[in-house]
Amino acid sequence: MDLFKKTKEKVRLDKYLATQKLGLSRAYIQKLIDQGRILVNDRPAKHSHVLKLDDKVSIDIPPPKKLEITAENIPLDIVYEDKDLLVINKQRGLVVHPAVGNWTGTLVNAILYHVNDLSGIGGVGRPGIVHRLDKETSGLMVVAKSDLAHSSLAKQFKDRQVKKLYVALVHGSIKPDDGFIQTKIGRHPVNRKKFAVIKDANLKSREALTFFKVLKRSKNYSLVELTLKTGRTHQIRVHLSHLGHPLVGDKTYGGRTKIGDLPVSVMLHAETLGFTHPRTNKYMEFKQALPEDMKDAIQNIT
Repeated sequence: MDLFKKTKEKVRLDKYLATQKLGLSRAYIQKLIDQGRILVNDRPAKHSHVLKLDDKVSIDIPPPKKLEITAENIPLDIVYEDKDLLVINKQRGLVVHPAVGNWTGTLVNAILYHVNDLSGIGGVGRPGIVHRLDKETSGLMVVAKSDLAHSSLAKQFKDRQVKKLYVALVHGSIKPDDGFIQTKIGRHPVNRKKFAVIKDANLKSREALTFFKVLKRSKNYSLVELTLKTGRTHQIRVHLSHLGHPLVGDKTYGGRTKIGDLPVSVMLHAETLGFTHPRTNKYMEFKQALPEDMKDAIQNIT
């Protein structure tokens, strides 16, 4: 594809292309630049190349890689679907994408069975995936079926334009009734499988912001609504543990796995998801009721 449109002076190549409604994310454009697939005046260019008036920009978009993950007939709870995307209610215990130790039985394996022509921008192991939920978290996820949807949704998540609302059952009586938790989160300095609030400026971390509102409170537990303004790995789990109120069932971050004699999993549910449809530009919002195991746990709190 060639862009013969006159370019503005003093505009970086990657920034310029990201504004041209090509259906490509800036991250993907940068990847094409690294691969030498984007030329300026028939020569490979760097990300920081500054365009001049009347420069000719050529883009060679490679065909999507053949997906090598096996399609599996795993039941999906589909809330909404069209030619660009589908919204699913992920069941607790389902891993989102294949990785070491989980090459089969994942959400991606299930989606590949359901969708014949899935967006490949996310990579061979993560086709269509623009965000994720932890294995033990239930609730709403959006999956891209087209490259247009993938690029648009990825940008919305990056720009914090997606509404993400969760419901959690936590240990202890949270006070006050509402507030926010703002910290930096990074890999735990000792246990690399965990994440933690990072206060050391020398350690790698990223800003994380979570708003909370107490829906129900007892002597020993609180039912909390949480709104994410950032999307860090294990953000809710780390923030609630940092607050002194770990998620019920989350033994990794200090939660107990029983309520009385009732065994419980991680009590976290992605209840509401809202975004702008990539093709129609209309806002869409979905809400999913709590799963039965979480309802049972709430009925047993004291």
